[in-house]
Amino acid sequence: MNMIFPLLAVLIWSINAVVSKASATAIDPAAISFYRWFLAFLTLTPFAALPVIRQWKTIRQYWWKLLILGALGMVLYQSLAYYAAHTISATFMGILSSLIPLLTVVISIFVLRVVPTVGIALGTVISLLGLVWLISTGDPISLLQHGLGRGELMMLIASTSYALYGVLTKHWSIPLPNWQSLYVQITFGVLLLLPNFLLTNDVQLNANNISLVLFAGIPASILAPYLWIQGVIKLGANTAAIFMNLTPIFTTIIAILVLHEKIHSYHLIGGGITLLGVMLAQQLRVPLFGRKTEEPQKTNHQKA
Repeated sequence: MNMIFPLLAVLIWSINAVVSKASATAIDPAAISFYRWFLAFLTLTPFAALPVIRQWKTIRQYWWKLLILGALGMVLYQSLAYYAAHTISATFMGILSSLIPLLTVVISIFVLRVVPTVGIALGTVISLLGLVWLISTGDPISLLQHGLGRGELMMLIASTSYALYGVLTKHWSIPLPNWQSLYVQITFGVLLLLPNFLLTNDVQLNANNISLVLFAGIPASILAPYLWIQGVIKLGANTAAIFMNLTPIFTTIIAILVLHEKIHSYHLIGGGITLLGVMLAQQLRVPLFGRKTEEPQKTNHQKA
């Protein structure tokens, strides 16, 4: 029964990838980025504002770290995904997002001094091969000629920023309860997103986009993180992280049903190879150089 918590969280985040794609034709990326986190901020304020004020001394001490986390998790990650959705499919977005666990352990080697494992080395190589096949639509030679597309590059940067977000959350260990830390990060995120929002011409909410904003602002930004935290508490971070491998599968199914996206062989081959690499990095924990390995703990915060 405890498995339902991370499972539902991953399902909501998968739906949000489809919402991100649907928003490409319904609302400007700057608008939905701002509205999403402003709505989350308004929703959490009655519950988190007073506890956060009581923690003012701690927040004043760690404000710049919370600012960086807000920039990585709330601004860069999802904003880039909204812009990438203009040129790549929801299926593609789901597959690239599945790289986050692998990118997390790779970054942990440098930031947390985690000992590299055979799984990390082998998984990284295999995932890169899968990505090359996926991004080149099954023709790797064309990738050498044309390079990465704008949307693919944005989504890779987005996934890397979120992986760094998770590693820094662990590395800094800011002494604030999860929800208070998240609330302050969201506050900084809203402030950072405001200038681009104000410079955007069309930020109108209407019947075509308000449901997308509502889903992104509450289920994806508040409900899913709560479910994920409960999953981590009940199952442990390592077990809960395995459920993240379902993201590209859920996203693909939802994208086919809702957006009528078509699946090609390069999606299955490239995505499958990429996912295999991620799973090897998670499960094959033999130290690469014969030393004892220390696993990075997964962040308890949200995945946007």
